[in-house]
Amino acid sequence: MQEHTWPFSIIHHGATAGVTGSCHEFRMGTAGVLIDCGLFQGAEVSGGDTGATAIDFPIDHIEALILTHCHLDHVGRLPHLLAAGYDGPIYCSAATAALLPLLLEDALAIGFTRDRSLINRVVDLVRSRTTPVEYGVWRTPSGTLPQLQFKLEPAGHILGSAYIQLRLGRGKARTDVLFSGDLGAPHTPLLPAPKSPYGSDLLVLESTYGDRLHEGRRQRRDRLKTIIEHCLADRGVVLIPAFSIGRTQELLYELEQIIHQHGDSFAAPSKRWRDLEVVVDSPLAARFTTQYRQLRRHWDLEAKRRVRGGRHPLAFEQVTTIDDHATHLATVEYLRKTGRPTIVVAGSGMCNGGRIVNYLKALLPDPRTDVVFVGYQAEGTPGRIIQRYGPTQGYVELEGRRYTINAGVHTITGYSAHADQRDLLNFIARMRRRPREIRLVHGDDAAKRALGRRIAELFPAIRVTIPSSTRSNQTHVLRQQKNGTG
Repeated sequence: MQEHTWPFSIIHHGATAGVTGSCHEFRMGTAGVLIDCGLFQGAEVSGGDTGATAIDFPIDHIEALILTHCHLDHVGRLPHLLAAGYDGPIYCSAATAALLPLLLEDALAIGFTRDRSLINRVVDLVRSRTTPVEYGVWRTPSGTLPQLQFKLEPAGHILGSAYIQLRLGRGKARTDVLFSGDLGAPHTPLLPAPKSPYGSDLLVLESTYGDRLHEGRRQRRDRLKTIIEHCLADRGVVLIPAFSIGRTQELLYELEQIIHQHGDSFAAPSKRWRDLEVVVDSPLAARFTTQYRQLRRHWDLEAKRRVRGGRHPLAFEQVTTIDDHATHLATVEYLRKTGRPTIVVAGSGMCNGGRIVNYLKALLPDPRTDVVFVGYQAEGTPGRIIQRYGPTQGYVELEGRRYTINAGVHTITGYSAHADQRDLLNFIARMRRRPREIRLVHGDDAAKRALGRRIAELFPAIRVTIPSSTRSNQTHVLRQQKNGTG
């Protein structure tokens, strides 16, 4: 298939070797616009600690930064971008603008500095540069590129998430470029499902679960209930690593529904669901949950109906939130000694930091413990190691020490906030005007190739490419052959 020549270039500064570090540059002439500036995590980090955060590309020509959503793998390098000299505007949805300072404040305190005055200066600078943009409104991001416009549309991934449409030119001569960011699965708790745009010419598409299918909403909630009841049968602790923004709120929403429906049923011997304690041990998650409640206008219709019915899906009576560090340490020690049947939700979601690490160190060797993964575990993270080697009583290294995994290990992929293969294909299929080219990013190699083959089979007119080098911007082309091979 003949390659189309675009009147611009797209350079990928991240999310080509895996699922982290999302950062893409739209360049035309001597001016550029960045889409996201995310942190590298897990096996994708190179060059020590600085490899996760380095701005290793020129930025003097970057005139605007547009953010898809507020997860560290999409915004975590933002402070370093500012430190490197970026002084342009930051565009994002209104909800992302409200959540972003909380995320960066926590990330800076954990991974960069304890200097509160420095943290406040960085966060205040981000606030001053951030311009909230309503969904569905075209804006001009760059003074040098007046012919370029952008628009945000709901992506259904977390509160405030968006996919970004860039439009170059007008009328029949226009070119539409779409950056998916992270697309959510249909029926994600609290959020409306993403809707496909009318069309695009070039689509930069995430592929996190490009080779998998999720369980349905009801099936995964029933599975969550069944797994928790199984885990609590020996009266142990259930640990759920979860990201502070998005996943924690979705879990609370689903647990509230389970308790509402099955409150009189037994979750553990001699303990009914309505009496089971749910511990959220994350100050950041608590702050995000408060923001989620304040941003209720962005919830979907189902969630709004629950509130009108007098229910509190993110603040029900069984939830205990732990804020201070002393109480956190005391809770870890208490559960280590007693094994009291408790559900603990704590960050980080991939077990590579945060308070979940102390729980794992204390409780992984205890066979009464169970770890339930409800999100993607990137290669090289402790979460992926526990997920892979836990079933065979292997070990994981945490903070320089090995811990034998005697705990049970379970995975519910349906709770991913990412679209699966079917959802990604539907996103393409529902466009009235389909792309000429799709670039697959933000996925492991197997996921990108599997999704690429399916796109080639279903949409043979679309050229599918996989960027393979951020510095040379080389790509691998999946040719549209009947056997689906490259």
